[in-house]
Amino acid sequence: MIVVQDVKKKYKDFELEVSLKVPAGKVTGLVGKNGAGKSTTIKMILGLVKPDSGSVAVFDKESIALTGRDKEKIGVALAEAGFSSYLCVNDVEKILRKMYPEFDQVLFQKKCKELNIPMKKVIREFSTGMRAKLRVLVAMTHKAKLLIMDEPTVGLDVEARNEILDMLREYLVEDEERSILITSHISSDLEELCDDIYLIHNGKILVHEDTDVILDQYGILKVDEATYEKLDKEYIIKSLKEKYGYACFTNQKSFYRENYPGIVIENGGIDELILIMTGGYR
Repeated sequence: MIVVQDVKKKYKDFELEVSLKVPAGKVTGLVGKNGAGKSTTIKMILGLVKPDSGSVAVFDKESIALTGRDKEKIGVALAEAGFSSYLCVNDVEKILRKMYPEFDQVLFQKKCKELNIPMKKVIREFSTGMRAKLRVLVAMTHKAKLLIMDEPTVGLDVEARNEILDMLREYLVEDEERSILITSHISSDLEELCDDIYLIHNGKILVHEDTDVILDQYGILKVDEATYEKLDKEYIIKSLKEKYGYACFTNQKSFYRENYPGIVIENGGIDELILIMTGGYR
């Protein structure tokens, strides 16, 4: 669905160097701290920002050269974007019918009812959760083949987040060729939804791994200095000096459990991956 190959984009105080892929039928997560380059990467994929070098292809075509028919196959939900707050959902529905030949009016109305999104209420009176659900619903209901979602669950309570995640799961089940590229700061959302994860930091991809592998095999070894000196470091990705010795991030915790039964090994999920690889772990 998406191939970003050796892309570079330089700003005054920031440089992006990224390669990533979103295969058909997969959900790919893009994670990192604020300012890491997630939004710039998404804007390049959407053709809103032109890279200085490298290539960005969507549906095997250069992103900035996508035709109207190609763009209709993409659903986008960006946190800072949306319809005018002075419109009501009935107005939004009329606009979508004109914009997208594949817009599913029946599904849209059904989901609005299920999600308690009032059709006649103006958007400026919506809660944060209602606005977020509407953004995702708008992105989905024209039968898009690819969803690009930037922080779709940010600032939401557990119930609203679960409703959005359920919507995305249903979207995927309906067509096994559909794909999603999603950014989020909520690791549990990504752990439940994503097939693989890219970690971006200071404009560069530090890690690309299957989500199942991160949850099953990544971990943090906590060792004193004497043990650290004797430790086989073949599967250590990064080590940080701590008061007690070292915190060592590994992608093969089973190896260390088998060969070093006395050391402390904590599970390493997506939060730990971000923190220790970007220097924020303490």
